[in-house]
Amino acid sequence: MAKKKETPEREGRRTSSGIADLEKRGSAIITEPRHMTAAWGLMKAAGVLGSLKARSRKIVTIINSFSTQIPGHAHLRLLEDVIRKELLRLGYTVWIANVGGCVCDGIAMGHFGMKYSLASRELIADQIETILMAHPSDAWIGIGNCDKIVPAMYNAMVRMNLPAVYVSGGPMLASRKNTDLISIFEAVGKNAAGRMSVANLEKMASVSCPGCGSCAGMFTANSMNCLGEVIGLALSGNGTVTAEVWADKKKTRTKPNPGRLRLARDAARAVKCCIEQNIRPRDVVTLASIDNAFICDMAMGGSTNTILHTLALAYEANVSYSLKRIGDISKRTPCICKVSPSRPEVHLEDVHRAGGIPVILREVTKNPKSGFTFDLPGVQGTMSSLIRSAPKPDGDVIRPLSKPFTRGGGLAVLFGNIAPAGAVVKTIGVEPDMMEFSGPARVFDSQDAALAGILAGKVKDGDVVVIRYEGPKGGPGMMEMLSPTAAIQGAGIKAALITDGRFSGGTRGLCVGHVSPEAAAGGPLAVVREGEAIVIDANRLRVDVRLSGAEIARRLKALPPFKSKVQRGWLARYSEHVTSADHGGVFER
Repeated sequence: MAKKKETPEREGRRTSSGIADLEKRGSAIITEPRHMTAAWGLMKAAGVLGSLKARSRKIVTIINSFSTQIPGHAHLRLLEDVIRKELLRLGYTVWIANVGGCVCDGIAMGHFGMKYSLASRELIADQIETILMAHPSDAWIGIGNCDKIVPAMYNAMVRMNLPAVYVSGGPMLASRKNTDLISIFEAVGKNAAGRMSVANLEKMASVSCPGCGSCAGMFTANSMNCLGEVIGLALSGNGTVTAEVWADKKKTRTKPNPGRLRLARDAARAVKCCIEQNIRPRDVVTLASIDNAFICDMAMGGSTNTILHTLALAYEANVSYSLKRIGDISKRTPCICKVSPSRPEVHLEDVHRAGGIPVILREVTKNPKSGFTFDLPGVQGTMSSLIRSAPKPDGDVIRPLSKPFTRGGGLAVLFGNIAPAGAVVKTIGVEPDMMEFSGPARVFDSQDAALAGILAGKVKDGDVVVIRYEGPKGGPGMMEMLSPTAAIQGAGIKAALITDGRFSGGTRGLCVGHVSPEAAAGGPLAVVREGEAIVIDANRLRVDVRLSGAEIARRLKALPPFKSKVQRGWLARYSEHVTSADHGGVFER
């Protein structure tokens, strides 16, 4: 790749004078001025500099999110060590830092702690900004894996605009019985409905997550890790090379995947290229690369959360992007890959064996109306050669363009009098006979109330469950709805669900989320009453309550002012500043 020329800052971009200075000068902020001599002494004391003369070397910071609280992160020190050694071999000074506040959605799911999950995306990006501003370096490598950590690192890459590469810890293997985390959640619903014993439920829990990695289906973490490849912030294989491989033929033990360790080493080499060629995240994250990401997202049937997080990335990159644009991409992009939870027997390891993201893109870009842009810059050069040299689809895990799972994308954007600013549904996870559905509203003002109602048998076939005041502001934190959706699936109830909250990537069924504006922001969902008829037409992209516009307006005018459920701590501050999901759930600035 030819060395990129210096370009002026984008007109109107959001940045501070300090970040602009870091972009321009990097580690020279602390390694060149004589008045920073004390900093050199401290760096030598930490073992980062062997001698004060070594300060002339460029500095690369590794920002890890290692934690034994999350299986997707418990092995990340192995990757950190590989990257550190390779950076040292390449002649860089290496700093290592760790971010906290990382949440495992599977462990936080179903209790108050889930309110912190989406909010942690902003917290982690702010931590990274703090690390890089207080300890200036010339580039950085982010190591992460799970739901909010991945987008937080992407957002920080764009915000700081230093040469940077993201490397994930990789997906978890499916169990030897081909089950995964969602198998456990749905088993809870089966147990509640009397369809599974407690002993079998616990047995399911003991085997379905066999080792390290982000949970094995096309859930949020893996979806975002895959999209990082397409946008150009991560290397090919970032989303599909598993964290581990089986250590024995009977699949009783796992061990680190050599392919994942190679990917980590390659990330160190990639950041060297970015430094030398002056490739910056804001050169990579553009309107065209975000379009590319959503084309892939629709083709692979990613999590609905990808919309939330990629809109936030666009905001950080100062790229104007709308739900309508996403809807237009969905209409023209067939879904050719269907993975758990939409297809429970297929997992990320199967996608990788079938050729991964390059095969999906090779096939979907055969469509002359795809809108995919080739030859965009990225941390690995461009994806063109990878796409054009990719093998043909296997016909099962990845289908040919002529035989898609659906003619439209795996995700769809709906509008209507309940969601005037939009809502999102994962259509690839909806049964054909549920694409058009109507029924009486069963209204709950929290996820906890809804889950209790479902498990108590208050939701029946034909109902539309409404869960409101769970959006970014209302939750606060936009809790995921995996527990109630899995309970509906596990109990075998034929019902739909609508919420201003969001869903786990593990959700399947007719579940409409991200309803905007949210109830806490005065959205129409706040005025729906028990028993009122709701009509969902996923084919025509509509979601409505059978009320006149005048009646909705009258009820909205009578709504009392919203009062946050949380009055103290940083969630209270978060609730004051966060926007609805159609803006990515970002902070107003």
